[in-house]
Amino acid sequence: MSKITGKTVVITGAASGLGRAWVLGFLKDGARVVAADINEEGLAVLQSEGAYTIKTDVADDQRVKAMLALALNKTGRVDVLFNNAGIGAFTRVEELAENEFEKVIAVHLFGTIYGMRAAIPIMREQKFGRIINTISRSAEFNGAGVSAYGSAKAAIWAATRSAAKEVSDVDILINSSVIGA
Repeated sequence: MSKITGKTVVITGAASGLGRAWVLGFLKDGARVVAADINEEGLAVLQSEGAYTIKTDVADDQRVKAMLALALNKTGRVDVLFNNAGIGAFTRVEELAENEFEKVIAVHLFGTIYGMRAAIPIMREQKFGRIINTISRSAEFNGAGVSAYGSAKAAIWAATRSAAKEVSDVDILINSSVIGA
């Protein structure tokens, strides 16, 4: 039996890529998984594998609250929140479309903040929780075309460190998971 068996894991950006792999891995290890994404086709596949699914735009605070409410309704707990949802925007500053920068910030940073803000009170009540926020080397890399993405990831990195200190009085750990780009 793994330490994750029977735990409830909520993963955003779950319908493809690393999120999908994490959903399938946690299910295999015996966790109860809530998979959230805007991609309904990808979610349908995960539902057939045993995940609870919910269409969620993490840039919408109310949808994030609904995602965590589903986890509580279905399992009674939120043991792990994996803030993984993201979008790519690799465009030079002068070529950014109107609202493109803002959308990247909304999905990456605000989605992470909304998730933490909604999950931490639940985890405090449980006296346990783990939050993992996906960041990137782009948080510290100053390459051309990554102003929006890099800014969002750097802000998540800073918010993660602050939030981790804020919950140091209870068994809640908040960390970042670094991906390559």
